[in-house]
Amino acid sequence: MLTMTQSVDGAAIKKAIEGRDGRMLASFYADDALVRVIDRNNPPSKPREIRGRAAISTFWDDICSRAMTHKVDTTIADGDNLAFTQACAYPDGTKVFCAAMLELKNGRIARQTVVQAWDE
Repeated sequence: MLTMTQSVDGAAIKKAIEGRDGRMLASFYADDALVRVIDRNNPPSKPREIRGRAAISTFWDDICSRAMTHKVDTTIADGDNLAFTQACAYPDGTKVFCAAMLELKNGRIARQTVVQAWDE
């Protein structure tokens, strides 16, 4: 399994996301982490839930393999919580915006909630 190579903070998240480094991103999560995704296809009453580092690794591998750019605009840290916004763009001009809230436990991401919207 992946090991954590650096602490989870805004700078590390920014580096991994903008560098499209799925392996680094997956290494930030606890073994039993949960990522909840809320968007048009996954409303708040039925969010997509991705459980465990292996499934989260697959999730990030998929996102990082897409031909698109990622820019982390803002990060805010408060104790064991970290939030960030992310703007993405596909080559055809389609844009995606994401706001994420992370709960950290023992230096790793235990829970993450992602709210995203994209051009249609």
